[in-house]
Parts: sequence; C-alpha cells; structure tokens
Amino acid sequence: MAKKLQYVCTACAASSPKWAGQCDACGAWNSIVEEKPLSEGSSSKSIGSKRGGQVELTDLSTNEAPPPRTMSGMEELDRVLGGGLVPSSAILVGGDPGIGKSTVLLQAAAQFASQGLKTIYISGEEASAQVRMRAQRLGLKDAPVKLGAETNLRNILTTLEAEKPQLAIIDSIQTMWVDTVDSAPGSVSQVRAAAHELTSFAKRKGVSVILVGHVTKDGQIAGPRVVEHMVDTVLYFEGERGHQFRILRAVKNRFGPADEIGVFEMTGAGLQEVRNPSALFLSERGEPSPGSVVFSGIEGTRPVLVEFQALVAPSPHSQPRRTVVGWDSSRLAMILAVLEARVGIPFAGLDVYLNVAGGIKVTEPAADLAVAAALLSAREDAALPKDTVVFGEISLSGALRSVSQTENRLKEAQKLGFSTAIMPKGDKAPSTAGLTAKRYDDLTAFVGDIFGAG
Repeated sequence: MAKKLQYVCTACAASSPKWAGQCDACGAWNSIVEEKPLSEGSSSKSIGSKRGGQVELTDLSTNEAPPPRTMSGMEELDRVLGGGLVPSSAILVGGDPGIGKSTVLLQAAAQFASQGLKTIYISGEEASAQVRMRAQRLGLKDAPVKLGAETNLRNILTTLEAEKPQLAIIDSIQTMWVDTVDSAPGSVSQVRAAAHELTSFAKRKGVSVILVGHVTKDGQIAGPRVVEHMVDTVLYFEGERGHQFRILRAVKNRFGPADEIGVFEMTGAGLQEVRNPSALFLSERGEPSPGSVVFSGIEGTRPVLVEFQALVAPSPHSQPRRTVVGWDSSRLAMILAVLEARVGIPFAGLDVYLNVAGGIKVTEPAADLAVAAALLSAREDAALPKDTVVFGEISLSGALRSVSQTENRLKEAQKLGFSTAIMPKGDKAPSTAGLTAKRYDDLTAFVGDIFGAG
C-alpha cells in the first residue's frame, strides 16, 4: 500500500496531510514542502513494543572542570564563540549570499590550524581550485588546512573518520546529500538528516564541526528550525553590501553569552578585525547636524557607540512614509505615537526616515531615547552638542526607564571623548570622571530642557 504524502513547514517543522499556501502553526507563507513520511517501524507507535534501557540519573552538583577551549588568535571570532572553540561542539553560521561567510571561515580555518588543530575544510559549493584561489588571494596558501570538495555525506563522514581531524568545516549544509533520504539536496528532509548526522558525529568523535547555512529572504537560516536546536552555537554574519563593516552575531551559544558580536571590515585582503568598533562607527561623523545623535549601546558584553540619523520632511503624499534601516520599524511607530500623545509633538503629514550609520543593526530598547532625540532634532532643525551621548528606554506613558550596564556605557563614551550623557533618572550608576550626566524622569522634561518644547 502506498504511503500518504506528508507536507512540512520549513519555518517551524509543523506537518500537515495536505499542501497549503500558509502554515497554520506559524503563519509563514509559501513555506510548506512535500516530504517523504517516516517508515512504519520508526514511528512513535512502535516505541512501546520493546523495552528500553534505564537512563542513569545524577544530581546537579559537579566537580567537572569547564570545557577546554582553543583560541584562534582572531579576537573578534573568539569573543563571539564565548572565549574560543570548544571540542565536540557543533556551530551553525548563517548569512546572506556573498556577505563573506566562506572568507571568514577560511581565515578561521587557517588560524585554528596554525594553533595546532588538525583542520579539514569541505566545500560543497565550489571546486577545490576555487577555494585555493581564494586562499591565495587572502595570503593563506601555506596554511596547514586539508581541503576537499564533496557533497555525499557518507563519503565525507568516512573521510573524517579516517583523517581524525579536530575541526571540520562544512560549506554548506544545504548542499549535503544523504543517500538514505529519498529527496533532493537542500530539501527539509536532507538538511535535517545531514545536520543530525554531522552533529552526532561531532559528539561521538570529539570533533568540532562548523556548518555554513544559507538564509532566506527574511534573514532566517533556510531549512527547518530544528537544525538550530541541534547545534550548540548559532552565528549570523550580518552587514549591508554598501558598507565595508560585517557583524558576526551569536544568537545562541551553549558555551558563552548570546548576542555577543564581533566586528570585521571587508578589505581586499579579506576580513580584518575591528578592535574598537565604536571609534570606527563614529570615524566619519563631522560637525553636529540636525537629526544626528550618538547612542551608547550594549551588544552582548561589549559597549558600542553608534550614530542614529533621522530626517523629517513634509510629505507630498496622503500617507506619510516611515522608512527605517538598522532598527525596528514597529518600535519607531511606537516612539512617534508617544511623542504625539504624551508630549504633544505631532508627526502627521511628515515623512520620517531613520538610519543607523555603519550598517549595524540595533535591537535593544535602550535606543528609544536616542531615536526620540534624533527625530526631534530633525523636526526642530536643532542639532545636539557633538560631545553628547543618549540612551534610555521610553514607556508608553512617556516615562524614561532605566537600562542595564549604565556604567559600561558611560565609560565607553568617556573613553571616546564625550563629556555629556543624557539618560533616565532611575539609572543609579555613578557618573564617570570628566563626564556630566543629565538625568530625566520622563520624555516631557527631556524635550522641554533640550529642545525648549513640550
């Protein structure tokens, strides 16, 4: 008897008996694909027919030492990994096509190999000659890295078992083909099976495995989300094509802090580390201009200063435009509503453009006050002093809420020559020497003091 077809959502891995344009579980559109169902013997109904072994249980107390780590020598990469590479770890790296994933991983492979790790780089997208050309361009032709080009996962695992490396890089997981799965490479079944096999191999053999993953047009790693749950660390390589900066961001890390970032600069000789990203993001900032505000933010454990740029202009359309680059557009709408409802400053009939300079994406709510200051500065055509940084969260009532790691934000601002910080009154951290803190309870007091309105 023929088995019924099964359809699986690539966004949330939910299954359904028939195809639909929208997934009922997560609401994603055009994400449901056909998948061959599991065999009858491997279904959950057969689990109770055979008695399993008893699981050994232990208590929470332990005397085990933390896992050893190998430093690559690339400080930005080691920071994102949580302090170096952990043995037997599985790492998934995603990013847009052409953003530099293969470049940074080839550089990382050379660095780890130079530290004594036996490293193998398997490419499923390029021929070995193409990878060697890139290595020559990057000045890595003499690095002790073993290179291979293969897509058959059985052959790859056999090679890894024979070579016994300490680090294996697979570029990319979407090109791997598992011969026991009856579907095309890149499908949900193939990606899930390949990730499971490679992750299990890493744990069994003590090999660290780095997997490269493509991303969808929404910026999420393509394939089922269960792949992200399988691995220990998920890194996203971000950046705008028009900017030379690249951000390596940890969104999941079982061996270190999440949301940590490493900053790189794309050059002709590959990706170069940026040791002081705040200075680089503000390097082209000139004299004070309306709409320009410096925000003192926190990315993981690192304080980073970035520039918010706003432009407010009369709209020729009945529906004003709201364009945002590098920040959450829904949060911008909230800030505009609070300014109108609580402070009495309307933006009706005005186009609003907001940009984060340098191509970095800011996600923390502490940027609310900096965004409000940039919008008001652009609307009133009044520039803030050049030596001023702004941070604070805005509530729907218009009150300013305290944020975390205030002292680190102030120290970073003072180190780069800023003398004034505008912040919520609830932040109790002492002001850094040489830096004046202006504290406010609510948005009305801030607007009235800084812009003489409200």
